[in-house]
Amino acid sequence: MATQATAAQRRFSFLQIAIALQTLTIFLQAISAGLLLTSSYGETLHSAGARVMYGASMLCVLAAVLAWKPGGGSPRPIWYASGFLVLASVQVVLGIAHVPSVHLPLGVLMFGLSLLALARR
Repeated sequence: MATQATAAQRRFSFLQIAIALQTLTIFLQAISAGLLLTSSYGETLHSAGARVMYGASMLCVLAAVLAWKPGGGSPRPIWYASGFLVLASVQVVLGIAHVPSVHLPLGVLMFGLSLLALARR
C-alpha cells in the first residue's frame, strides 16, 4: 500500500505538465528574442514561438478545467490559468504592435509567474 502512495506522489498531473510546458515555452521566447536582435532567422523563431506559447497557455486552461471538474476541487487554478491567458493575449498584441518597453517586462513577469505556478504545484 505504501508503494502505491509513493508512486502516486511521483506522477505528474496533466496540469503540472501543462504548466511546465508553458514555462519552457516562455523561456524559449526569451532566447528567441535575443536571436531576434542578432540574426536573420530570429524573427521567424520568435513569431513561431509566440504561437506555441499561446497554445501552451490555452492548454493550461484546459488542464485546469479538467483537473477541477471530475474531482470537484477548487476552481482557483482555472482563474490563474485564465488570467495567464489574458496576459499572453496582451503580450501577443504588444509584440505585434512593436511596443518593447512593455512587451519585454511583461515577458519577464510572465516567466516569473509561470515558474511560481510550477513550483506551487
